[in-house]
Amino acid sequence: MEDLLRPIYQERAGDRSTLGIVIIERTKPNSPITDNFDVILLIIVEEAENKWQEKHYEFDGKIAAMHTVTKNLLMDWIDTSGYRKAVEWVINGKVIFDRNEYLSQLKEQLRNFPHEKRDLRKAMEFGKLVKSYSEVKDLYASEQFKDAYSRMVHSLHYLARLAVIEKGYHPEVTLWNQVRQIDPEVYKLYEELIQSDEAISKRLQLMIIASDFVISTRAEVSAKHLLSIMESKDEGWSYGELKQNGKVSPYQLDLTAMLGYLTEKGILIADRIQTKGAGVYQRKYRINH
Repeated sequence: MEDLLRPIYQERAGDRSTLGIVIIERTKPNSPITDNFDVILLIIVEEAENKWQEKHYEFDGKIAAMHTVTKNLLMDWIDTSGYRKAVEWVINGKVIFDRNEYLSQLKEQLRNFPHEKRDLRKAMEFGKLVKSYSEVKDLYASEQFKDAYSRMVHSLHYLARLAVIEKGYHPEVTLWNQVRQIDPEVYKLYEELIQSDEAISKRLQLMIIASDFVISTRAEVSAKHLLSIMESKDEGWSYGELKQNGKVSPYQLDLTAMLGYLTEKGILIADRIQTKGAGVYQRKYRINH
């Protein structure tokens, strides 16, 4: 298959802006990692007018997709889990062109998963987790059990990705197979939710209790990225000040949920600052040392 595609990728390899080319072949009938194409070609370029371009090909009864992405977009996907398949393509794909060892160095960086990037990813997944978990409790309280169940499945996915990142790995598309090997505690929660013979309401009741413990024990470590930002000044932060901080932008949509949860658990303190309105206070958040 690689031989049939060689004329296509050799032309791209001859372009001086091309940094590396990876090929990923389908190994089973249903292949989420390749979007059910027989082969994926990932071409990373220094820069391009279109940051991401995708072309489809057909040859000898097979179909292929060629993705051409800029290195900046690829790094954004890696740092924010914007397109998880691309990370797996880089990690598991076969390198067929590598200018100045760009891909070799990138693969090594992905294997190492630097702590500063890991902390950002943990904060992002933690923000989604506490927001989703809050919705679970609200739906359960209003006896919307099927919606609460669906939301709990989403919550456990965020928790699973968080568990994988904590161990220094990038979450894969086949997440639960990965979690089963890395964090049996989180995998057991998932099994108990989907395999229990209890009524949905009872399953949810037990899951909320168990999840609350698991999430709270991870909260401070998971929110390290946000807490490190807040430590950069002595006084408290208003919500607006935090939201405007560029370092928070990857998870700013979940910032309200994060601040609420961390305050509820006593990791943050919300000071009341008097405003011009009588009896109206602005909240400023600081770390509870």
